[in-house]
Amino acid sequence: MAPHPDWERLEKLMPAVREFQSLAVEHGIDDVFQDNGGKILQMLLALNLQGIPGREGNDAVDADGNEYELKSVNIWLTDSFSTNHHVNIPIINKYREVKWVFAIYEGIEMRRAYYLEPAQLETYLSSWEAKWLETKRDINNPKIPRNFVMEAGTLLYTDQRELDLAKAAAIRRAKTKASADRRAAKKKAQADLIESQAAE
Repeated sequence: MAPHPDWERLEKLMPAVREFQSLAVEHGIDDVFQDNGGKILQMLLALNLQGIPGREGNDAVDADGNEYELKSVNIWLTDSFSTNHHVNIPIINKYREVKWVFAIYEGIEMRRAYYLEPAQLETYLSSWEAKWLETKRDINNPKIPRNFVMEAGTLLYTDQRELDLAKAAAIRRAKTKASADRRAAKKKAQADLIESQAAE
């Protein structure tokens, strides 16, 4: 199978990508393409934190030994921060013991970062705890709204450019509509296929 015409363009970019990965390894990130590694690296360097290697535990530590949970959101895709696909009592208790940094992205550009203490998130943590105790089942990725973070958090980083939330909302709506249109087209294609097969 012949490579795509853009393969050579990608190959020319690879030395810079490898340098990016080498820098990431120095900060505890094994793969910039997995688990939000590239964005985590940006957050670590912008905020002078050190990554903590491994998938378990917290994401970063500062010079005083304080540990941090790092979260990011691309506001062109969604308006809430994801947490964990298996939130349970040990995870909630861990969240209560760690400092939090939430970074707001437009695509791959970090625009803002906010700091929150765990006590500021207690409303969310308590509600997740109550839900888990009621169901005894892990909670799949409960969200923390972006607007809450911006209102309650302390601004740690800004790129000094205007954050266009209206534009971001319009992009999300367009993406949602495009996704719905694709689903409708797929459903129609399947129905047409079934109908044509039945007519044979």
